[in-house]
Amino acid sequence: MHVLLVNGSPHAKGCTYTALSEIAGILKEEGIESTIFHIGTDPVHPCIGCRKCKELGKCVFDNDIANDLLDAMLNADGVIIGSPVYFAGPAGALCTILDRVFSAGSSRFALKPAAAIASCRRGGLETTMDRLNKYFTVSQMPVVPSTYWNGIHGNTPEEVFQDKEGMQVMRMLGHNMAWMLKSFSANPDRPDGEKKVKTNFVR
Repeated sequence: MHVLLVNGSPHAKGCTYTALSEIAGILKEEGIESTIFHIGTDPVHPCIGCRKCKELGKCVFDNDIANDLLDAMLNADGVIIGSPVYFAGPAGALCTILDRVFSAGSSRFALKPAAAIASCRRGGLETTMDRLNKYFTVSQMPVVPSTYWNGIHGNTPEEVFQDKEGMQVMRMLGHNMAWMLKSFSANPDRPDGEKKVKTNFVR
């Protein structure tokens, strides 16, 4: 089993990476492999609503990392997406990429366990997680919990290590992800679904 850990920060080895690395250590203890996927700092296209991804199975813009992330998420058994808090929300580049990844892959992510984590200096944790968790719930991805909201506090990696409760939250998230993956593996039969009904709020 393999969990993809997405570092949605522009900083490759900053606070978000530190939190994800704590989770990776627990997954290793549980016998589960993991990879940290850093989104980097190169420019990324926004979703333009062309819906070509429904035909292609991937985003029509193929010159940035969105389709690489899509492939990595499809090949993973579980996904954890981490972001710093910017103006009480996730990093803009991360959301730009996720809009396209989930537009192209949402139906193929169903029942893949997922979680979001947020790294903040002081506030904005809940609103950041709310935005990220909506990608999962609209895609029928079970959201993995921990002992508190999945956040870490600190302005530097050194400060992150001082957030004892936050680090414990990361470790328990790793344990819970491992438990959920093993449980799903023991019972792979997914429930029968219904064809999706889409309505607009007009008569």
